[in-house]
Parts: sequence; C-alpha cells; structure tokens
Amino acid sequence: MTVFGIGISYGLATLLVMFSGMPIAFALGAVAVVFMAIYMPSASLDTVTQNVYEEMASITLLSIPLFILKGAAIGKSRAGQDLYSALHAWLHKVPGGLGVANVFACALFAAMAGSSPATCSAIGSAGIPEMRKRGYSGGFAAGIIAAGGTLGILLPPSITMILFAVAAEKSLGRLFLAGIGPGLLLVSLFGTYAVLRFRKEYATAKEVYEKTGTTSPILVHDDFTMAERFNVLPRVLPFVLLLTGVMIALYGGYATPSETAGLGGLLALLLIALIYGVWKPSDLSPILTSTIRESTMLMLIIGMSLLYSYVMSYLTISQSAASAIVAMHLPKWELLAAILGMTIVLGFFLPPVSIILMTAPIILPPLRAAGFDIIWFGVVLTIVMEMGLIHPPVGLNIFVIRNVAPDIPLSEVIWGTVPFVLLMAFAVLLLCFFPEISTGLPNMIMGPDGSP
Repeated sequence: MTVFGIGISYGLATLLVMFSGMPIAFALGAVAVVFMAIYMPSASLDTVTQNVYEEMASITLLSIPLFILKGAAIGKSRAGQDLYSALHAWLHKVPGGLGVANVFACALFAAMAGSSPATCSAIGSAGIPEMRKRGYSGGFAAGIIAAGGTLGILLPPSITMILFAVAAEKSLGRLFLAGIGPGLLLVSLFGTYAVLRFRKEYATAKEVYEKTGTTSPILVHDDFTMAERFNVLPRVLPFVLLLTGVMIALYGGYATPSETAGLGGLLALLLIALIYGVWKPSDLSPILTSTIRESTMLMLIIGMSLLYSYVMSYLTISQSAASAIVAMHLPKWELLAAILGMTIVLGFFLPPVSIILMTAPIILPPLRAAGFDIIWFGVVLTIVMEMGLIHPPVGLNIFVIRNVAPDIPLSEVIWGTVPFVLLMAFAVLLLCFFPEISTGLPNMIMGPDGSP
C-alpha cells in the first residue's frame, strides 16, 4: 500500500476508534500498536513500552504534575471564592462589574493553576450562582466562566504550552512570556464584552420594569464601603504573592520550569495550610487524589500521543503530509489559514493535548519553511485551541459548566459562549496584524529569538 493509502487508513481508523467511545489515550495507543504490527518489523512491538517511557522521560514534562498539584491545592480550597469576592468588592461600581470581576478572577486563577477545567470549576462554583442571583442571564453567566476558563491554557504556567514547547523544541520560558500579552488582550476583550452585554441586559430589565412594574435583581446595585474592600484583601494577597514569586523564579533565571513548578506546588500547600487550615491527611486527600488522577490521565494521553506520532513518522505519514502541504505552494498566510482551519476541525473531537502532539510533526516543518515565528505560532495555535474548549461537541469547559450549574440548559451555555469564540477569532486576527503583541515581551526580556 502507498504512503497515501496508509495515511488515509491511519486517520480513518483513529476516528473510528475514537467514536466508539474508547478513552483517547487508549484509542491512540491501540491504533498505533495495530499499525506497528501490520506495517513495521515485528521486533518493533517489543519496544512499545520503551518508546512510551522514553517519550515521557522529559524533564520539561515533569513540571506538568507539579503544576497540577499547585492548581489542585488552590482549587480545592476556598481560594477561588475569596479571589472572586475580593475582585467583586473592588469592581462593583463598574457597569457589569460582577462579570468583569469573574473574568479577572478566571485570569488570575488560571495563571496560578495552569488548567482550564480547574479554573472553570473553582471560579464558576462561586461566580455563576452570584451572577444568577443578581439577574444575569444563564447564558451570559455561563459564557463568562467558560471563556474565562480557557485562559488556563494561554496564561503561564500553561500545561498546553509546556507540551508545545516540547514538540517544537522551543524555549518554554520564551513561550510563556509570549502568552502574557495575548492573554491580557483576551481579558480586555472579555471584560469589555461583559460591560456591553450587562448594559444591554440592564436596559432590557429597566424597560420591562417601566412597562409592567416587574423588577429584576440586575437593577439592584451592590455597594461596599472602603473598609469592606480592604478587609477582603488579606486572604487574596498571599496568592498574588505566590503567583509573583513563581514568575520571578522562572523568568529571573533562578529556577528551571520543573523546579519552579515544584516550588509553586510546595508554596501553594503551605499557604492553604496557613490560611485555610488545610493540613490534616483527610484535608489533603482530595488534593492529592485529584492531582494523581489528572496527572495520570494527561501523562497517558501524552505517552500514547507520542507513540502515535512516532508510528506516523516511521511510516513517513507526517513527512509526506508536510511535503504535500509544501508542494501545494500556498502563499504564506493561506498556509496558516489552512492549518488553523484544520485545528478548528480537530477541536470538534480532540482536546488541545492530543491536537498538539498529533499535528506538530506535520505542521511545524512547512511553517518553518514559510518563515513563521514558531513561538508566535504556538500562541496563535493555543488561542484557536481555546475555541475548541467552548464549542461542541467536545467543548470540555461546557461540560464543566454543566456540572457546576446544571440548572442552565445546555443550549443556553453554548449560545452564551458564541460571542467569546468570535472575540478569540478577532484576537487571532490582531496577532496576525500585530505580532508584537506576542513577541514583544519575550524579545525585550530574553532578546531576539535566533533559533531557526
């Protein structure tokens, strides 16, 4: 069979197995092993475990379970609710300040946790009921949290970016820095939309009140005294200091990413012990259990995805696909559009982890040949994959929201996320026209990237 035929059958077999309901990690591993048995020397099957182990035995990947530990320590405590309450107290005078507070809370929590589902769950469990209680529509409240949660894979320490740095063989520190500008851009866009949408819902509620006399909680203004504002700060400042300390350790060159992750995890455990009294074995058990479960799931997906990519490379599927894309001689920006379009389609079925590890061997060579900055592309790709977290059918954050707020119909949640998907697409366009939004900070701090 030709390489083209093998590639088509490889892709179809993957889709078939995934749609059968098999977990992603085992689906990828099963397809890889079957094709190894059919098309590769029989001795290659003896090296499956060795290949998976060698692919995962990366010092960079070690940071993933450590960052997950930090996120679990914060997410399983009352830190998310305290963070949200403090921001709400300080932003209550802004129109839609509660929605803006949730956006900022998601951004700060994402920067500490590095996980989108953890951000959605921690902030959503406190934020959605509060927004609903104050008259925000279900779709609006769900959309804010679902979209805010996606910042977990863009703002450092992003687990998705760690994997991209490994796949692209690029500096993780530079990639983390490159995500800060676009992350702040998305926070600004989300916050602006929250203000505009609130004004619309407020005007509608006011019009109904004037016509029928029916009042809405959205018409009631919260008020906090200056003393109340300052009273909520002591519980939040330690976590802001934790975030600042981790960033200084990483970008100041005092620690490697793995060492920084370990430092962050230990400091998070220390803070929740001191602030919330979480130190007993019974208190720590949910944190450690959550860390082990999520780490095991991710590392299995990573290991099997890398085995899957290894088989693709051995059978020259990825090289042939890259050569075919290059042979099409697409103009530079059409090539980028085609690759991002493919990523959007893959986002219908796959999580970001699998998308990166499965497509990196195919898409990076032609992008390098076209002269794209791979660090910049990693950020753009991450934003596109953020869309996949909030659109069906996979839409992981949508299902997290459903667990947090089961009273909001799924259709409302989906429609509530649509404006944020459009805002992400707008952010990608801005990055294409103004790449300095992403590349400016790493170039300023670490100097121009001289790597090919």
